[in-house]
Amino acid sequence: MSRTRLILLLLVLGTLAVYLPVMHHDFCTFDDGDYVNGNSMVYHGLTLAGIKWAFTSYYASNWHPLTWMSHMLDCQLFGVNPGPQHVVNVLFHVADTILLFVLLSRWISLWPSALVAALFAWHPMHVESVAWISERKDVLSTFFALLCLLCYARYVTEGGGRKAEGGRRKSGFWYLISVFCFTAALLSKPMFVTLPCVMLLLDLWPLQRFNASTLQRLLVEKAPFFLLSVASCVVTFVAQHRGGLVMSFDRVPMGMRLVHVPVNYALYLSKLLWPSDLAIFYPLAPVSTLSLIVAVVVLIAVSAAAWRARGPYPYLLFGWLWFLGTLVPVIGLVQVGGAAMADRYTYFPSIGLFLALVLGLAECVRRFHLSRALTVVPSVLALAVLLWLTHVQVNYWRNDVALFSHALATTKDNVVLRLCLGLAYERNEQIPQAVAQYAMAVKLEPGRARTHSALANALARSEQPAAGLPEFEEALRLDPNNVSTHNNLGMLYVRLDRLDDAMAEYSKSLELAPHIWRTPFLMAQVAMRRGQDQEATALLQRALQEDPNNPFVLDLLGSLQTKGPTPKKRDSNQ
Repeated sequence: MSRTRLILLLLVLGTLAVYLPVMHHDFCTFDDGDYVNGNSMVYHGLTLAGIKWAFTSYYASNWHPLTWMSHMLDCQLFGVNPGPQHVVNVLFHVADTILLFVLLSRWISLWPSALVAALFAWHPMHVESVAWISERKDVLSTFFALLCLLCYARYVTEGGGRKAEGGRRKSGFWYLISVFCFTAALLSKPMFVTLPCVMLLLDLWPLQRFNASTLQRLLVEKAPFFLLSVASCVVTFVAQHRGGLVMSFDRVPMGMRLVHVPVNYALYLSKLLWPSDLAIFYPLAPVSTLSLIVAVVVLIAVSAAAWRARGPYPYLLFGWLWFLGTLVPVIGLVQVGGAAMADRYTYFPSIGLFLALVLGLAECVRRFHLSRALTVVPSVLALAVLLWLTHVQVNYWRNDVALFSHALATTKDNVVLRLCLGLAYERNEQIPQAVAQYAMAVKLEPGRARTHSALANALARSEQPAAGLPEFEEALRLDPNNVSTHNNLGMLYVRLDRLDDAMAEYSKSLELAPHIWRTPFLMAQVAMRRGQDQEATALLQRALQEDPNNPFVLDLLGSLQTKGPTPKKRDSNQ
């Protein structure tokens, strides 16, 4: 067996060994409901209506039609089953690792290429991108991005569209394929808008095409890629703005965003070099002056060192700029959601850092004539440690309780994770534990309607449901137009046998949002309880107008139509 095949075999087997346990993992509360098991357009499989929806909707504040279609295909093949969908993510991660190794081995020697690919495959910061079904967009978009770079490198190798030896003009076939792959990457995840800049870096090193005389031609060559990037930026901003994810400058001032940029870069750098305290959600929090100063000093020092070494060691500047540049779309200048940073954002940017690190170490070995044992043994030990840390991190993703409990242990004052852990306990019917988490969330953010509403819902399911009434009242005081809160309060009134009060809440919901199916469905349940079957039927028909294929409405309407006349029940509040 050749060394190349042996390396590929080790990369594949090691990656499968550490990640295949995810086949027994569940869906995650975070986003998986929006992306798969709670999205009717996805779990019905790959259909023409679904494909049209994927290209025309901004659902979940995103526009990534290829990602939607990949989830649809999973459901078409495997049903709404998390195990196979986890495995597909793993297989894409394996494919990404192979493509990265093949790409790097075109320019650098075999073992450094293998080490960079292994760091990429087995780093615990990448677990989030692989073990989370909703992050299919990471592994899928990186697959197309690496294919794009491979095709671009092939195009350059074949003459870059110029006349080759013998006067024969080389075909632009590989250039067109690279444009196609880049488009597919953007249709999977818009974070790759910076990929044309990576292609210019490749022109600088290792392709060595970049100089003052070729700059204009290289920019013209990348023009289609930059135009696609601009279009993707516009569509993405519209999608996230319509979904309410883009935070205004009133909520997150520009000064706060600028302060977070160097700190986030430094945190990403530190976690890639020393992966610890990893969490699914890092809350946006004020930055101390000391942290800002340290971050700025570190970034300036590393940047200056890479620039000074650009002559003899161009890969250092190449890798550092890859890392810095590909993180720009998610570094915090455009604040989306309430997270300061995310492990998944390092999936592609980390490649540049790993490349600079490995080639820098290889140069040290060569320069100081170090023995093979002094390099091989530490490298193997480092990879073994990373494999173990990745195994541990993968295990946290087995279910919501384990995931959010671990994340809370590594972050502080994390309201979002308190709410998520509370929901996980609720779904496991562990109501007291859910109430405890929600109560902590209320204590951390007493002025947030969502925390009071979550606590109210849990209390409504407890042994003393009336305890939820004050929390519902506070939630509605803070957000009086929240339809879900009105409906949930109505359901609590039903449980307390206060049917008039329940119908009053449902009526408010109907006024606020007349085109949702759930409110008339809930009102129909009350009407049936009162024996008002005709009114219940009319309400269910109204619900079907909003969602014609809703199984809950259809089941209740069917049971209502098959039963005999019900004597009218007098409500205790009348």
